[in-house]
Amino acid sequence: MSEPTPHDAAAVAEVAAPHRTRVLVAVTLLGFSSGLPLALSGSTLEAWCAVSGLSLETIGILKLVGFAYVLKVLWAPLLDRYALPWLGRRRGWTLAMQLAIAAVLVGIAGLSPQTSLGGIALLAALLVFLSATQDTAIDAYRTDQLLPQDRGLGAALGVGGYRAAMLVSGGLALVFAAHAGWRATYLLMAALMGIGVVATLFAPERERAAPPPTLLRAFAGPLREILDRPRAWTWLALVLLYKLGNAFALSLSTTFLLRGAHFGLAEVGWVNKVFGLAATIVGAFAGGFLLERWPLRRALWVFGVLQGLGALGFLAVALGWHGLPALITAVAGENLTSGLGTGVFVALLMAMCDRRFSATQYALFSALDAVARIALGPLAGIVAQALGWPLYFCIALACALPGLLLLRALRDEFPRLPGARAVA
Repeated sequence: MSEPTPHDAAAVAEVAAPHRTRVLVAVTLLGFSSGLPLALSGSTLEAWCAVSGLSLETIGILKLVGFAYVLKVLWAPLLDRYALPWLGRRRGWTLAMQLAIAAVLVGIAGLSPQTSLGGIALLAALLVFLSATQDTAIDAYRTDQLLPQDRGLGAALGVGGYRAAMLVSGGLALVFAAHAGWRATYLLMAALMGIGVVATLFAPERERAAPPPTLLRAFAGPLREILDRPRAWTWLALVLLYKLGNAFALSLSTTFLLRGAHFGLAEVGWVNKVFGLAATIVGAFAGGFLLERWPLRRALWVFGVLQGLGALGFLAVALGWHGLPALITAVAGENLTSGLGTGVFVALLMAMCDRRFSATQYALFSALDAVARIALGPLAGIVAQALGWPLYFCIALACALPGLLLLRALRDEFPRLPGARAVA
């Protein structure tokens, strides 16, 4: 990243200790708020429907409500253009979505999949829409408020909060539901959204750039600004391909461990929840710590290589390494390197955003990454079926190379990123 000027250094000093600390704390708690609704419209809702006796076809169709997470870029410009009449431009939208999410969770708690499936489906779709909008506002807040030297740590804290929330609303929610029932579980999750509300009220917000002057500019400006950059298509290809190998390896990892390596359901569940989550959080925090000391390009290189090698543990299991140590090593290794790659990837997306359009551009970049991961699903199944698991994970290792080659091609372009120029 570019060297700060004396003016930049003065601006950094102005927002030093108290403000920066409050932003980092807020980013952590907002990460929790962002991650909490995901499982409640996905895996946890799926489990509720499964134990309620719904058919597999019905449960599969219900999964379609999650598509709004990809489509959020369509309404993200509204968050760039308009501010609600309370708090700041980013926190106003965040607070409105948090309160609405809590209300929807209370509504779902009052229904049952056996008697009110249509109502639950509509509320789940609304929950996803509100959650995707909250994500857009929180991503924009993090992009706007974090200083460049804090992006690595801020990304790590946000990922840590997000993963912790997924554990609460995914794994722990099922345990709670087994003892207290689904109504009490969804009411508890609604109450836990209060953590995000407190974080939003606590978070400082300084307007870093003027909003787009018109709605047309809010929609057209972000894309035009991206495409006017030098080597714009190469940057977009990097967003698409940087995590390709990691995404390919993880696409069928659970199926492989259950059907290919013949581990038990309980073994895979506990190792994924405990060792997988812990390794991801450790990786994200280690990446954030190093990114405070390394230039962004070096961190992308080192963590890109490591996340590319993350599939080696699964490859060893596919080649015949058995037992619980093999399972723990494969899951922990893949999740540790995935955490490293995710943290630096989030920092890259923040650096690529122009603060005038941070909500829309971050939504666009993250949607591009999501589309790549979703598209891998059918291809991964075909490859595994046709070639077998050892070759599948060899291909996953090879899929890391395109992103590294693009990094090499862009090695001199990093100082031109909007986030590299914006220090204050």
